[in-house]
Amino acid sequence: MVNKKILGLDIGDRYIGIAVSDSLGMTAQPYRTYKRGNREEDLEFFTDVVDQFNVDTIVCGLPYNMDGSESKQTRKAKNYAGFLKNSLNIDKLEFVDERLTTEEADGILDIGHVKQKDRKNKIDTLAAQLILQEYMDNNG
Repeated sequence: MVNKKILGLDIGDRYIGIAVSDSLGMTAQPYRTYKRGNREEDLEFFTDVVDQFNVDTIVCGLPYNMDGSESKQTRKAKNYAGFLKNSLNIDKLEFVDERLTTEEADGILDIGHVKQKDRKNKIDTLAAQLILQEYMDNNG
């Protein structure tokens, strides 16, 4: 029996941070930051990721406003996640409130003394890892 994995996404307009669950579904592992292309290029990339990791669930962070209301970015993230779920035939799509995850990721990078020039490639992936870990902690 092959373990299904969960894909965590921090969806932005230009970049998508990606994390994946471990084999036991207990910890979120950083994967990479993907620079978005057009929908066809994105679909090709994510098809490979889903196949590589045997993904059956996508967890997407939603960037709500601080008062909890939806923003333009919230709707964009929902739409993009829905596009991926439907196009990739993913069984399950879940959402996690991602308010402050980027700030939390930035704080973690501060603690790790990661240089400013190296943060761009790490912050979105770390945010995706935090989103996925929160989901697994609350649903496992």
